[in-house]
Amino acid sequence: SLSAGLDLPGRFLFAILTLMTLIANVVFVEEAVYIYRKIPSSKRLIIIWINAAAPVIATTSCIGMWIPRSTMFTDFTAAVFFAIVIHKFLLMMIKECGGQKLLLRRFENGHFKISTGPCCCCCLCLPRVRITRRTLFWLKLGTFQFAFLRPVLMFLSIVLWTNGNYTFYNLSPKGAAIWISCFVGVLTIIALWPVAIMFQQVRTLLICKKIIPKFALYQFILILNHLQAAIINILAMQRIIRCAPPLSSSARGAYMTQQLLIMEMFLITVISRVVYRRRYDDLEPPECMSEEAGDNKEAP
Repeated sequence: SLSAGLDLPGRFLFAILTLMTLIANVVFVEEAVYIYRKIPSSKRLIIIWINAAAPVIATTSCIGMWIPRSTMFTDFTAAVFFAIVIHKFLLMMIKECGGQKLLLRRFENGHFKISTGPCCCCCLCLPRVRITRRTLFWLKLGTFQFAFLRPVLMFLSIVLWTNGNYTFYNLSPKGAAIWISCFVGVLTIIALWPVAIMFQQVRTLLICKKIIPKFALYQFILILNHLQAAIINILAMQRIIRCAPPLSSSARGAYMTQQLLIMEMFLITVISRVVYRRRYDDLEPPECMSEEAGDNKEAP
């Protein structure tokens, strides 16, 4: 096995990365206990779920590092979990505004800017969309479809793999992996769009709740878990990352991805504890804000 053939520096590296994974999980458990005790029940589970993204990815990467044959399953598990986190992050922004009803009252005459990434950042001519229950429904549906369809596609991939019709690193047009990957890519872009639209709308309002650092952490996890892994996989398939017996090029690429993710998710877990642990005051009701605005106008 791979672990049995490690030299002393390799065993030391494995031990350090495993320790970082354990520490990340301990930090998350401590943070989850704090959130459960201090945060209102309406936001408690959503925030815990979002905070769990980095430790879960670190854990799946650590399992894949120790058991290379489980890489496909650990990657699928991390991808499915983060698909749900994308939906939860959108719900968190709505909850931080006081819920859907208060959000609609705060932005009663407001409009969503839909010319934003990753879909329409270059389409500046797109009209703004009025903020209503219907538009909020479509935004939530945009993220929910990914949280629902990603596990379905994972199950389909596993069924095809057991039948010998799916190979993770086989991206030929005749294989199933390329078509499933392209479909997942389209679903991912559709899911990221509503989150970007909502963030553009509420970032000024929620600046007191550190929404910008929270969004940055969410973006870092997305980029590192998807884009970084995709780049390393492409380099491995093109043999730019050379094989190192007993590891093939693709296996060595997965090996490098897992080690990088463990270190990166450990840092994000620690930073998330600092950002999410603080208790923030609730926003003022819309009525109070309008009254203060009226008082300011009347003041000489």
